[in-house]
Amino acid sequence: MKTHTLTTADADLVYDVHGPLPTTDGRPPLLMIGQPMDATGFAALAARFPDRTAVTYDPRGLGRSVRRDGRADHTPETQADDVHALIQELGAGPVEMFASSGGAVTALALVAKYPGDLTVLVAHEPPLITLTPDGPAAVRARAAVREAYEKRGWGAGMAAFVAMTSWEGEFTEAYFAQPEPDPAAFGMPTEDDGSRDDPLLSDRSWAISSYRPDVDALTGAPTRVVIAVGEESEGVQTGRIAVATAELLGRRVTVFPSHHGGFLDGEFGYPGKPDEFARRLREVLDGAA
Repeated sequence: MKTHTLTTADADLVYDVHGPLPTTDGRPPLLMIGQPMDATGFAALAARFPDRTAVTYDPRGLGRSVRRDGRADHTPETQADDVHALIQELGAGPVEMFASSGGAVTALALVAKYPGDLTVLVAHEPPLITLTPDGPAAVRARAAVREAYEKRGWGAGMAAFVAMTSWEGEFTEAYFAQPEPDPAAFGMPTEDDGSRDDPLLSDRSWAISSYRPDVDALTGAPTRVVIAVGEESEGVQTGRIAVATAELLGRRVTVFPSHHGGFLDGEFGYPGKPDEFARRLREVLDGAA
């Protein structure tokens, strides 16, 4: 693995290249992106593609990448511009992409704005919360997570986030009538460290979860767009959104093993099934599924 820095007008984007570049197998690089996950979250998945040149990166303002634009918010359009610049820097023509969570939203914005950048996109559970029928209630649930974070700190906010993302079905009044979850019950700290800049729990990434895909641009692009969902996500918010996103594009979801983080091994405390996930991803990228 070799680490590089791409300097743009207002950010220093750090990225890692796993394998030779130019590639030696006749395939374009496989770019793996997330948000707020940085390159560390894709180490296990990249390791399961030893025959491919994989590229991972830290979005601006996250991990090792430094932003100089004076902003703290994260938007799909800005991140799409960054990823486009990265693809141009690689100089390897259109690439293949696996994009997870907020990274999948970035990837949809990328295809809409730069349709020649990707040959295939596997967008895994993009958190487009307004696309489901209970979108207004989902927005309300998102606001409650931020409120818990602002009032009581990271542990409380993360506990609220876990409660939201593990809720089965639409967000009803029964959901909002629940008592605030106890961080200790999830093994999270109860003390408040005073920070309020978490990109997941604050409102800094709301532009990502509120994004509305450009359907005409996506369906008209030459990119093969695959909307992926984890088999364990059925009924919870991320799974329901994946189905809604696929339907918006006139397609059906492609089922992957495990959950929202199904490509992770145990380093983040909630392991998925990275071996099975990588096999499925390989099938989908090759057009066999």
